[in-house]
Amino acid sequence: MAMYDNENTVEKSFDLQYISPHLIQAQWAEFVELKKRITHLYRRQGRPISILDIGIGNGRIPMSLSGVKEMWQMVSRYHGTDNAQACVDITRENVRNLELNDKVSVTLLDALLLNTWPEKYDMVITTWFTAGNFYPPGFDFASYPAAGQRLDLSANETFTQIFKNAYNLLLPGGEVVIGACYLDNDSTRQKQEESYRKMGMTVITTDEDSFTATLEGFWSQRFTRQKLESYLDFVDGSQVEIVPLDTYDYAMQVTIKKP
Repeated sequence: MAMYDNENTVEKSFDLQYISPHLIQAQWAEFVELKKRITHLYRRQGRPISILDIGIGNGRIPMSLSGVKEMWQMVSRYHGTDNAQACVDITRENVRNLELNDKVSVTLLDALLLNTWPEKYDMVITTWFTAGNFYPPGFDFASYPAAGQRLDLSANETFTQIFKNAYNLLLPGGEVVIGACYLDNDSTRQKQEESYRKMGMTVITTDEDSFTATLEGFWSQRFTRQKLESYLDFVDGSQVEIVPLDTYDYAMQVTIKKP
């Protein structure tokens, strides 16, 4: 599922001149809510917590956390995975420059292989809409525009498998935090398309789709609360908490709690 396999595209996805104001503000809101979850779990566990970051990108989250001493003291170890070597390389360089190697490490790994991961964590996270990048198996970016049929996303095997495996990596009392998920509405769709076009990509989906995809192999799904709950059918609904990240129906944070 390596979408971010082009170094130039990866760099653009982290460059503020290519990122829309909506995405930048979503980053801020997401980080505020994530700090709340980390603080809550740290206090509940009564000790510094371990974190696994699926799709670590450029290492933005550990870099931001380490900049606040009080937050960084709540973290015992921080491991990251990414399916793109370019992201792994960028994160390792950033971690080395900030001298975070004592806590932070990153590994090249497709999220579909989380069931092979040998360690357990207090918290497993994905951030900045990564969860929406997990597209169903067999999706053909090249032929979709001409296929004439809309993709049925009443189920998404890839999404469910990844987060079921993430849930299984939790220690007792742990949490999976899906940092940001796009809400499924037309306004959000237009903002997604605008972002991809700003990076020079060709959008291949229409307003009839509940996801946005590009000819270059980028995929970004939108969600309703009901769809998310159906995808997370491996846990009781009482274990799922959903928090809006804004006031204009753009994004939400999802937390899955393990007893």
